[in-house]
Amino acid sequence: MATPPPESEREILDWATYGVAIRELAGQVADDGFRPDMILAIARGGLFAAGSLGYALSVKNLYVMNLEFYAGVDERLDMPVMLPPYMDKVDLTGARVLVADDVADTGHTLKAVHEFCQDVVAESRTAVLYEKPHSLVKCDYVWKRTGRWINFPWSTEPPLAAPGGGGIVLDA
Repeated sequence: MATPPPESEREILDWATYGVAIRELAGQVADDGFRPDMILAIARGGLFAAGSLGYALSVKNLYVMNLEFYAGVDERLDMPVMLPPYMDKVDLTGARVLVADDVADTGHTLKAVHEFCQDVVAESRTAVLYEKPHSLVKCDYVWKRTGRWINFPWSTEPPLAAPGGGGIVLDA
């Protein structure tokens, strides 16, 4: 596993700032006039953003797509891995969807979700707390752009238990 950069080279998001950030992000969506029928969280980091956006935008329909490219700090998998619960496209049919994630880093995860949704949704837009300059997906709503490593309040501390479970590798 790669070593994370020193503190001076990191973007630090604490819980208090997260509260401000998510309200500002929701404000962008509301001010734009986009009224999603559902919010699709990209797990795991997107779960926090999706739930918070759901409250701020009065959207009760929240779905989860557990899709990961990361194996560790600066370690990415060759192909996306979808983990349960698996999303059923029928749930997306004809909907206006807001896809929520914590960060658009490479953009590969958001691109895979967009491709999964594109033939069935009426419209989809993306909302992220952070977008990196090298992301191949340019998100519709972004709280902050940064090229730095990000410490999120939910993932800064090491896990208390060993990982478990498997997943399905998606075709690239």
